[in-house]
Amino acid sequence: MAYGGEQRDGEAMGLGEIFGLLPLRKRLGEVAMVLRGDPYTPSSRFGVSSLAILQPKLSIRTWLGLTRADKRIPLYNLFNHTQTPPEDGWSVRVTQVRDFRGKKRTYDSHNGTDFAIPVGTIVVAPAAGEVLRVCSEFHRGGLKVLIDHGSGVITTSNHLGRALVEAGQRVERAQPIALAGASGVDMVAGFPWTVPHVHFNVWLNGEPVDPFARAGEVALWRAGNDPLPDHGAGDEEAFEPAAWDAQAVAEAIASCFDPQLRAELGAVEDPAQRAADVLFHLNYFPTRFAKRPGLYLKLHERKGILDIPFRASDFVGVIHIE
Repeated sequence: MAYGGEQRDGEAMGLGEIFGLLPLRKRLGEVAMVLRGDPYTPSSRFGVSSLAILQPKLSIRTWLGLTRADKRIPLYNLFNHTQTPPEDGWSVRVTQVRDFRGKKRTYDSHNGTDFAIPVGTIVVAPAAGEVLRVCSEFHRGGLKVLIDHGSGVITTSNHLGRALVEAGQRVERAQPIALAGASGVDMVAGFPWTVPHVHFNVWLNGEPVDPFARAGEVALWRAGNDPLPDHGAGDEEAFEPAAWDAQAVAEAIASCFDPQLRAELGAVEDPAQRAADVLFHLNYFPTRFAKRPGLYLKLHERKGILDIPFRASDFVGVIHIE
């Protein structure tokens, strides 16, 4: 691998912010849920096969702030197209995996794309949109920013260190939204062998999807399967917020097994925020619901609207590292 200089941006973060360790009592409770589960969420699953995920050489270089001399971002893990059932628990084992290329750069429950980048790197909006939620769940990706981009597309950037936006804020394509960190139990437990990365989810019509295209599909990246950062080229489509199905949202809330969460979701006054919060929990905690109704009034086809969530001044694209 060809590695160049350090990639550090923004005001320095402390360890508590980088790893998302505070508030400590809450984080310890979330760690316990990973190990034991709760009445509505099975425990996570680990095993010897989980070691296949680790890339020590890439990890150490990235922790040291080094980036490739060619300014390409290594892709750490890809979306798994043969995921294990959610009711069996979140699995970081490697037992049934296939990425969009037909290869095995992923693990059982992986539902996103991992960009290996140094802590402190500026993370940007991959398309124009509205911030739906900024939250931190230590057992589910640490600090994260969710953005509605219209056209049925929502993205979430996970393992962040510091958010630079807040819920309800409109953002432009390539606008800074966060500083990359290493928040979340998996990053802390695997330090320093787990590669620092931004785990990037894409949801289409409320369902987790791979932004990369398999044969016969359309990529959700504007540049196809070799995605690029925004270069300011091309016309920007006007952003239109999601149109939610209020009846479906109510049905999902009513089917929630957890009475506390059901009450919290039902108490959200703004209908759009309530829908966004329900969708968040459906995707991050699916076993807490008996039903999974479609929350959109209109379904959208796959189309290329996204860029990689990093600045063109920092990176030129991505590279697959096997």
